[in-house]
Amino acid sequence: MSQADAQSDRYSGIVDDPHLNVVPRTPAEAERIAKVLAPPQDFTAPQRFEDLPGGAATVRVKPNADAFSQPSANLSFEDELNFKVGNGLFRKIWVSAPSSTLASDGLGPLYNARSCQRCHLKDGRGHPPEPDAENAVSMFLRVSIPDDAARIADIQDYLGTAPDPTYGTQLQDFALPGLPAEYRLQIDYEERAVTLADGTTVMLRDPTYTAADLGYGPLHPQAMLSPRVAPQMIGLGLLEAIPAADILALADPDDADGDGISGRPNVVWSDEFNRPMLGRFGLKAGAPTVLQQSAGAFAGDIGISNPLYRDPFGECSTIQDACRTAPHGDGDVREFEIDQEGLDLVVFYSRNLAVPARRDVGDPQVLRGKQVFYDTGCASCHQPSFVTSRLADRPEQSFQLIWPHTDMLLHDMGPGLADNRPEAVADGTEWRTAPLWGIGLTQQVSGHTLFLHDGRARSLLEAILWHGGEAQPARDRVVNMPKPDRDALVSYLESL
Repeated sequence: MSQADAQSDRYSGIVDDPHLNVVPRTPAEAERIAKVLAPPQDFTAPQRFEDLPGGAATVRVKPNADAFSQPSANLSFEDELNFKVGNGLFRKIWVSAPSSTLASDGLGPLYNARSCQRCHLKDGRGHPPEPDAENAVSMFLRVSIPDDAARIADIQDYLGTAPDPTYGTQLQDFALPGLPAEYRLQIDYEERAVTLADGTTVMLRDPTYTAADLGYGPLHPQAMLSPRVAPQMIGLGLLEAIPAADILALADPDDADGDGISGRPNVVWSDEFNRPMLGRFGLKAGAPTVLQQSAGAFAGDIGISNPLYRDPFGECSTIQDACRTAPHGDGDVREFEIDQEGLDLVVFYSRNLAVPARRDVGDPQVLRGKQVFYDTGCASCHQPSFVTSRLADRPEQSFQLIWPHTDMLLHDMGPGLADNRPEAVADGTEWRTAPLWGIGLTQQVSGHTLFLHDGRARSLLEAILWHGGEAQPARDRVVNMPKPDRDALVSYLESL
């Protein structure tokens, strides 16, 4: 039995895609796809279509902060109108209830932001609190406690956790008037030096996170906190359209091939389909679909009820009585604070935020960096390309050759990056491989170059040097390589 067959058998419960209306591939298409996705043998020229990371949905790069805010290039005129309406809802500022603005009330009572856009700034990355930052902070702490009773029998290796009895699953740093916020995020950094083989010294920031000024008493003694910076939004619909079988074929949880890479899928419970599914979205791949991720963000980040998460008080726990009994925006013609139509429009917008075209793909420095990327082992986790499913009802994402540079799997990233907080199957040292497309435009879009799940890395080189666990050998090769190769590697990443 091949490794791909073994993984399909091991993960047979999540190998299908209930969220997609898939037209099965023909044997001829599968053979052609295998050839297209084969690793390059020639690094003197770009691969065909490498400059179009989002396939036919790719857009030209805008020379301003709107580079991540464009619709898929292959949207119809009618769907571009739907995209724009979804954008309006994504940017909408929610207000407290009761309000004369019935379509926009229901904020909180506890919340992290008043709109989706306030976290995903210009549809790009958020950032932690910085002394000289001009933009709003878009970071919070997830929280949970160990609880074996919360294991899900249908999901093998599911790690039982439960919400903190007072603070739920997420700490909110804002509240409506008359209520205390749950906390204030405090970050303390300790600088440490890493010396590269050529004598270059790079300073890394080692963060300590504190939930300060707790508004509702102490956290549970076993509370586990995990910092999260809002990720960029581009290409989500394309990632959602990758066949689960193709992702699972890359999994090697027992390192059967002996290469030191043990990627494995996160298997999560779908509240949308009431069954286990492959986790795709979130920093630990804790959500299976764009819809569930969006609905969860409305409830947890803004306190907005919706057809999937119906509580009008968002994340308020049973202990937070004043929060649960505060006025809310449910009960009018919408039924929920955002109804199914509104949620679907936000999901459509999120699926169709286009990936900008690559830059300088034929530049000799970039091509040299691409070879270094492969030789160093980066492509073992940052899988360069996939072909999406052929879809009967989503032509924008259907049968596209895409270049996200992620395998969508969980990897042990070592103790330095560990948050020590499980999420579904993911343990406290594992993170989903972050997609790299668009990473070179971070400064242009977000006004900073802060990377990793909590923004601790101030440059791409710092981000690489934080890699540990399965990525330790690749990280050490970067430490020991000559400076011209290291510079070329960074140039390649900046071209993505």
